[in-house]
Amino acid sequence: MRHLSRPAAIACGLVALVSVLPAAALASEKAAVFPVELFDPGASYGARARPADTKKLTLVTDELRKALHDQAGLEIVDTAPKADVVAKEGPLYKCNGCAADIGKSLGADLVVTGYVEKGSGQIFNLNVTIAEAETGKVVRGGQVTIRADTDDTWAHAMRWVVKNRLLAEPLPGKS
Repeated sequence: MRHLSRPAAIACGLVALVSVLPAAALASEKAAVFPVELFDPGASYGARARPADTKKLTLVTDELRKALHDQAGLEIVDTAPKADVVAKEGPLYKCNGCAADIGKSLGADLVVTGYVEKGSGQIFNLNVTIAEAETGKVVRGGQVTIRADTDDTWAHAMRWVVKNRLLAEPLPGKS
């Protein structure tokens, strides 16, 4: 019986591994991660978010994009070219699946949306969903309550929901 050198054995192992992985796991999936939105039931119609809230929404959107890229290996698609469509169709959390169509038009495989529901002055609910762009079917979702209105608590909440809800198990096709 002939023994393989260590590099040859590793190469054979990689070839064997690649041959059993599904093709979807090999290709980098693209995700359209839309900016996290604010749902403030106490605000009058057409009211804009406070600058401090806008800053936190940008912060949690950046945390979400970074985590999905770094931890799930998703290629993040730029959603800016469809900002006008999002503004017209949105808010995305209540547009009956319009985010899937917008994401599909951007060439994305997955669509990620989120919103922060403002409760009292110090309590917020952060909600995030991941759906297939082709069908709009939700494949993962999560929610967490934020109990303080600081940049750190909002960022921590997004990291928690990504780790413990969105990526607790591999995404479909990412085994």
